[in-house]
Amino acid sequence: MHRHAHILNAASNLLGICFVIISGLKIANLNSNSLADETAWLAAFLLLTSVIASYTAIRNDAAKAWHTSLADWAFMAGIVTLTLSVVLAATTL
Repeated sequence: MHRHAHILNAASNLLGICFVIISGLKIANLNSNSLADETAWLAAFLLLTSVIASYTAIRNDAAKAWHTSLADWAFMAGIVTLTLSVVLAATTL
């Protein structure tokens, strides 16, 4: 199995975690106290980009290498941004 299938699985799971963080901060009315929710939105966008690029790579049978490369970079940037969001939520709230 190629790595873009693994990226698709992991990125979609982490995208769900982003939505849990965003929803939790909104329900608790803590979204205005820090940048954690904005950072989680950015992570969600990056992870969604990774999901779309991974899916496209699977559908095209990795014929275009830039799909896999975009999925890799967006996935790594999404992980870093999601980690930053959790750190911001933990330290400022």
